[in-house]
Formats: sequence, C-alpha cells, structure tokens
Amino acid sequence: MAKYKYVALDGKGKETQGEIEADNQTAALSRIREKGMFPTSITELDARTQKKQRGPAVAASKGKMELRLPTFLSRVKPKQLTAFTRQLATLVNAGLPLLRGLQVLGRQEKNPALKNSVLEMAQSIEAGSTFAEALAQHPRIFNKLFVNMVKAGEIGGVLDVVLQRLAEFMEKAQKIKGKIVSAMVYPIVVLVMASAIVTLLMVFIIPKFQDIFRDLLEGEVPALTQFVLTISQTMTRRLPVVIIAIAIVVVLVKLIGKSKFGRYAIDRIKLSIPIFGGLNRKTAIGRFTRTLGTLMTSGVPVLQALHIVRDTVQNEVISRAISLIHDNVKEGENMAPPIEASGAFPPIVVSMVEVGEETGELPEMLMKIADSYDDEVDNTVAGLTSIIEPILIIGLALIVGTIVIALFLPLVSIIGKLS
Repeated sequence: MAKYKYVALDGKGKETQGEIEADNQTAALSRIREKGMFPTSITELDARTQKKQRGPAVAASKGKMELRLPTFLSRVKPKQLTAFTRQLATLVNAGLPLLRGLQVLGRQEKNPALKNSVLEMAQSIEAGSTFAEALAQHPRIFNKLFVNMVKAGEIGGVLDVVLQRLAEFMEKAQKIKGKIVSAMVYPIVVLVMASAIVTLLMVFIIPKFQDIFRDLLEGEVPALTQFVLTISQTMTRRLPVVIIAIAIVVVLVKLIGKSKFGRYAIDRIKLSIPIFGGLNRKTAIGRFTRTLGTLMTSGVPVLQALHIVRDTVQNEVISRAISLIHDNVKEGENMAPPIEASGAFPPIVVSMVEVGEETGELPEMLMKIADSYDDEVDNTVAGLTSIIEPILIIGLALIVGTIVIALFLPLVSIIGKLS
C-alpha cells in the first residue's frame, strides 16, 4: 500500500493535514471522504521522493517516466482558465456528459499544462472520483474557490449554473484588473521616460558644460546653474550607490513580505497611502464581497465560504478581519457586528450586510456591494488617470525647463562679456 499526504476541509471549513495509506489515489480519496472531510490536495509520498531523486525535469508516476515542463513554461493564464470554464459550462448545459465534455476540451486545448490537467481529471472521474475531487488534485490551476463552488454545484445538481457563475466571476475580476493596469501604463511609461531623460542629462550632458562655464566665467557661475551642476556631480558620483541602495531596499521589502507580520505591515501601508490607499481598499472589499456572494449563491456553507475567501482576498489586513468574522459567525453571531468591529470596512458595507441578513438575501446584497465598489474603482481609476497625467507632464516640463535655463544663463553672461 502506498502512503499519501493530504490537505482537507472538515464540515466547518477548517483545514487539516494528515497522512493515509491506500492501494491507490482513488481509494485514498474515498477513505478521506468517509471521515467526513473534503480533500483539496493529495500527494503520494513515494512519488514525491522519487521526483526529488530524479531531478526537477523528470518525475515518476505509477511506474512511468513523465517529462515535466518548468513552472514558467506551464503557467495557465486567467483568460485561458476563464475560456475553459465557460466552454465547459456551455457543454454541460447542452446536455453533454461531464466526462465527455472534459475529453473534448482536453483534446482541443492548446496550453500544455491545462491540457494535461483536463485529461487527467477526465481519467480521475472515469475512475470514480467526483469533479471537485479531480479539480483538487491540481491546486496550481484550480484554487479553493473553484473547487468548492464546483463541489456545491455537484451536490445541488446545478453544475452548469455554477460553472457559468465562475466564468462570470473570473471575467469581472480580470476586467477590473485590466482597467487598473491599463490606466497605470501611460503614467508609468511617462515616469520611466522622464527619469531616463533627466538621468541622461545630469550624468552625461551637463558635466561636459561644467569645465567650460568655470573657465569662461572665471568661477562666477550663476546660482541656478551652480545648483544644477551640484546635483549633476552628486548623481554622477553617487549613481551606483543609489542603484545598489534601491536594489537592497527592494530585496528587503520582499524578504519582509514573506513573513506574516511583514505582510500585514506592508498591506496596512498600502491601505494608508494617500489616494492609492483608497483604491486598494475598494478593490479588496469588492473582491471580498463578490467572492463571498458568489460562493454563498452557489450553495457553499457560510463558514466554509469565509474560510475560502480569507485565503483568496490577497490582503493580510482584510484577511485578519475575515478571520474575526469567521470566528464570530462560528459562535452563532450575525455577520454584521464583527464586520463593524474589525474596522476594515466602511459603515455602508456594515449597513448593507445587516439589511441582507434581516431580509434573508445576504448573497444578493453582497453582490450589490461588489458591483457598487467595482463602479467606484472604475471612477477612482479614471480620476487618478486624469490627475496623474498632467501632473507628470508639468513636473517633467519644470525639471527639463530648469535644466535648460540653468545652461543658458552662463551663455548669456558669456555673450554679454564678449559684446
């Protein structure tokens, strides 16, 4: 019998880990389900040991040698996963059996990682696993949100509806992210070009004028010109030190962000930054409410939904607030009081959640909150873009104009002496 290491969720949504012995992976999944737990990942310990012995490119699985692509070559993009989900929802809704639908999509899929995963899922389902269990065997592609929504859809007999909701959820998330990225592209390009131009002028152009000005003006350099020359000297001499210092700061921030406390501190700073902090908070709240609303609408129990949302919200401050909400709801309280007590959510969110609980339409109310915050994010991004662009252009004009004037002032003095 082989030994397997597993990660599973119990009935209350709590994550547990353990090891189990079984003849094969399907039998191990069945034994875990018999304990009343839902497995989210399972790994054969012997296979993992063989993989380490053979190297990263070759893995042993069921006695066969399998060539694996490096991680950066086998990445599945959100757009590809969304297209797969929508296509599968369409096939299931049309009455095609799930197994047949996976086989069809697996054969036509162009992404190697997604193709292999889909075909492996089809084999698992054919061996007796549920779709959710088959998805859980590929955690790098299908997260807990995806797995648990599919599980709820299978239990409720509405898998096609749940897959459609998943596709819509991912499309909206990509849409918001795309708007933010596209809005920031132009300001970032302008800022990078401006920095490159100023650095070029200060490090390579201005030093050539320095000796000329001092010889012709006999040390009587105008104050503005001297100021620019001093900055140029500092940048020329200290530029490598500045670059190294920036690199050290970036590395330190990344190292600090790997710890739980450091991640919390960085995320709190992100939420406190003027202008951008509000955008980060709105984005995080919109993601939280939409994810929780989508899970609850699909039939996932509220405690399990909160557990999943906590891991997908991507902000440690909001994640800790969700943990507080989870613990209070577990004790039998409503959701609104702990949301208010956390201090991470605006009063309007608390009020709308309270109304949703009173009327019994909490999932619908959460989706309305998400739609509202998505609109606010759109408006904020548009407003930031309209403000940042002219500020950058004016700032660049002032810097370059100051340098040009500083270089012309000595020329005017030289011309005056010659005349």
